[in-house]
Amino acid sequence: MYYMGVDVGSVSTDIVIVDEKINVLESLYLRTKGRPINAIQEGFKFLKNKYEDKHISAVGTTGSGRQIAASIIGADVVKNEITSHAVAALHLDPDVRTILEIGGQDSKIILLQNGIVLDFAMNTVCAAGTGSFLDRQASRLDIPINEFGNYALKSTCPARIAGRCAVFAESDMIHKQQLGCSNPDIIKGLCNALVRNYLNNVAKGKDIQSEIFFQGGVAANIGIKNAFEEALGKEIVVPKNFKVMGAIGAAILAKESLEKSNTFTRFKGFDLINTNFISKSFECTGCPNRCEVIKILGSKKIIGFFGGRCEKWNKTISA
Repeated sequence: MYYMGVDVGSVSTDIVIVDEKINVLESLYLRTKGRPINAIQEGFKFLKNKYEDKHISAVGTTGSGRQIAASIIGADVVKNEITSHAVAALHLDPDVRTILEIGGQDSKIILLQNGIVLDFAMNTVCAAGTGSFLDRQASRLDIPINEFGNYALKSTCPARIAGRCAVFAESDMIHKQQLGCSNPDIIKGLCNALVRNYLNNVAKGKDIQSEIFFQGGVAANIGIKNAFEEALGKEIVVPKNFKVMGAIGAAILAKESLEKSNTFTRFKGFDLINTNFISKSFECTGCPNRCEVIKILGSKKIIGFFGGRCEKWNKTISA
């Protein structure tokens, strides 16, 4: 019996398959590129060659695109990112107290106590504390993003970069280049700026206690991990599957749901790769809000309605 977790974010779409003991059998990290449905289909093309529909006992979705993904795939559980990341971390270490999560376009902090989410905060306003900011600066410096962290560790005199705003940070970085600062010192300064921005905004007023997990795509950057450890004076743990922890959490929640309900999965199968999904929009005139509602069609069948502020159209989602 295998369980699938799908985490649809603005930058990446992550798909995992785990077994009964939550061993990760498959881990796909796909670029969303503004087309989450296409990303899911791309992942399913790969999985279809290795698994049959009957192998998947339950499916969970999470992330900003979790509702759309759930309707298309046929999910048994739909959960927010906070819950999914917490569940995955607690599965690895029941004593984890803090989760630092930085993705491509948002970042969050989750505080846990006795295996329960005690508090959390998210930043979705400024790009200065996210992976997309680092990607942009790596491109400007003509350095592969996977080498960014190693450069930071070579720094002997980190440049002081303004990190409160992505625009100001970029201007400050250019100024430091003009002054002749080395790439390692500039990159270390950028890492320190991102961490400073995160701690002063997302984690402001939060009591960060060990054990501390660092999750999300940015956790691959050893320079950021090192900057966090220097700023906090505490050890930071980067779990093995740090990129796809949200998807793992969704898979765990799907497994738990199946065990509680003792019913069959709603999973629609891997054949959705052959479905041509079409999105159409219309304006709802049911109230003064005049919401723009997106209708998604697949094989001439309505998959679901999205975008409304109330439940009027959500109730018509096809099973």
